[in-house]
Amino acid sequence: MEMGELIEARLLRRYKRFLADVELDDGSVITVHCPNTGAMTGCAQPGSRVWLSTSEVKTRKYPHTWELVETAGGLACIHSAKANKVVREAFESGLISGFEAYPQLRREVKYGENSRADLLLEGSGKRVFVEVKSVTLVGDRGQGMFPDAVSERGRKHLRELQASLDGNTRAILFYCVLHSGIKSVHAAGEIDVRYREALLQAIQAGVEVMAWQSRITPAGIVLSHSVPFCVDPPPTNQPTINESELNASDPA
Repeated sequence: MEMGELIEARLLRRYKRFLADVELDDGSVITVHCPNTGAMTGCAQPGSRVWLSTSEVKTRKYPHTWELVETAGGLACIHSAKANKVVREAFESGLISGFEAYPQLRREVKYGENSRADLLLEGSGKRVFVEVKSVTLVGDRGQGMFPDAVSERGRKHLRELQASLDGNTRAILFYCVLHSGIKSVHAAGEIDVRYREALLQAIQAGVEVMAWQSRITPAGIVLSHSVPFCVDPPPTNQPTINESELNASDPA
């Protein structure tokens, strides 16, 4: 996925969920759109180097969107919706093997509790629903965790994936890692124990889980390789989460 031309800046603060103030190279300060409703733990440190895209829509109140951030542990894409496109392109290109029997791919297909599946793969009367989650929360030993805030939406998606299963239907929860420092993926049970429980139930019912790392640069993002997944993270080296972060809105 190409990122287009990006502008470098320095993060001053993120606030009101969808807004951030940044300082440009010329010293001017602008407000930009923050396309992430999660806690963004470790990805919103004031002073961080960030990259912005510019919208061609002239009527937008905030024409710039925060896309990438350089953290102590690596480069991260905080634009959570980008994960869907990165995963879609990987399926379309054949990078992810084992799905040759599903040559048709559709996006945003209605299903479940008045929701839309991120991707639907189809072929020979069979189908695969794919729900994509962006992972940027990382512990000090490279363990990636989802969600980064209490997520009723995430639990709902697990219920929907589980309910979609039948003899002709598979369901996949796809963790798209958008932080270069992440080496494995786990459920963030200390943040949302109900999500962990729902994930266990979904897996036991037959929902499949995939986790892939991405190669992230200001020029673009592509999936690179699968990483280990386990429901529970290691018992130590958890990231520090404060109360305000736990009360952030649902991550995508």
